Amino acid sequence: MTTHHAILNSPSGRPFALDISFTADGQAKPVVIFLHGFKGFKDWGCWNLMAGAFAEAGFVFVKFNASHNGVTIENPTEFADLEAFGHNTYSLELADLDAVLSWLTEGRSPVPADEMDVSRLALLGHSRGGGVVLVQSAMDERVKAVITLAAVSNLAFMWEGNPALELWKETGVTHILNARTGQQMPVYLDVYEDYQARQPQLNIADAMQRLTQPCLLIHGDADASIPVQAAHQLQAWNPSAEVLVLPGADHVFGAQNPWTEAELPPHTQQATEFAIAFLMDVLS
Repeated sequence: MTTHHAILNSPSGRPFALDISFTADGQAKPVVIFLHGFKGFKDWGCWNLMAGAFAEAGFVFVKFNASHNGVTIENPTEFADLEAFGHNTYSLELADLDAVLSWLTEGRSPVPADEMDVSRLALLGHSRGGGVVLVQSAMDERVKAVITLAAVSNLAFMWEGNPALELWKETGVTHILNARTGQQMPVYLDVYEDYQARQPQLNIADAMQRLTQPCLLIHGDADASIPVQAAHQLQAWNPSAEVLVLPGADHVFGAQNPWTEAELPPHTQQATEFAIAFLMDVLS
C-alpha cells in the first residue's frame, strides 16, 4: 500500500493535514473521501486500518483533518488548539471538503492519473461528518455516491431542545467534556449563527430530499449517542437511500482511541465490508 501525506490550506487560511492511501497497480481506481465526526480526527482509533482495507479493495482512500477540528499539524492526534475547535462551523467544514475535492479533481494531488479515477468519487462521513457529507453531496455533482456511519439527522443537534441554549447565547460559549482527555472543549456561538444564516442549505432534511446519488446509511442499533432512528429518519426523507443496521454496534462501531489492535473491530470490519461492496456496485 502506498500512502501520500499532504498539507492543504483551507479557504480560511488555516492549514490542515491529509493522507491518501491506495495500492499502486496501474489501474484507475474510484476515490473515497472520509470526513471524521465531532471531537474526531483523521487518525482517530482505527481509521487508518479502515483506510488500508479500502486501499486493498481497490480504492483510493482520502482522509483529512477538518481545519478547525482542534488538532494541529504539529500535534495531529491531540486537541492542541481548543480555540480553533471552538470556532469551527459547518461552513468551514464544507469549505475544507470542497478544497479536498477540488485538489483531487483538478489533478493537484501526488497520485498518478493512471491510479485514480476522479469521475468515480464517493464521500464517507462518521457521525456529524456524516451529516456534512450528505449536505455536500446534495449540492455537488462531482460526488457520485455517499455513505454515512452513525450519521446525525440534524445539524442543529447541539442546541435544539437544549434548555442551556439561552445561557449559551448570553455568554457566547458553552463547554463540552472530552471524556478521553478530560478537556473542557469550548463551543462558541459561531456554529449556531452559521447554521441559522445558511438555511435551508444546512438543513439535512432538505439535503436528503435533493440528493440524487446512491446513498447507504450504516448505523448500529446500540448507538447511545445518535440512536438508530436517525438513519430511518434520513431514509424517510429519501426513500431511495439504503439503511444497514448492524446489531449490537455502538456509535464508534466497537473502536476506541487509541486503537492498538492489528485488526479492525468486528463491527467496523462489517461496516467497511458493506461499504466496499456498495461502492463496487454503484461506482462500477
